[in-house]
Amino acid sequence: MSQICQITGKKVIVGNNVSHSKRRTKRKFYPNLFKKKFFVPGEDRWVTIIVSAAGIRTINKKGIVTALKEAQQKGLVANI
Repeated sequence: MSQICQITGKKVIVGNNVSHSKRRTKRKFYPNLFKKKFFVPGEDRWVTIIVSAAGIRTINKKGIVTALKEAQQKGLVANI
């Protein structure tokens, strides 16, 4: 399972660990993802999506139907 938010598109990014002596080694920054179920009232069913904390706030702000439509337009979600 890829680690990408299906609403915002957040994914793993690469950066550096920097020690006290300023020595740099590669590391990964992972998004804060959750597997969460949302009820879509228009279709009268539940959908399970992988969503970040920022994505949950977006869904709370815009609504699940609008958020899913925008995610489909961006190509982040297949037909749900």
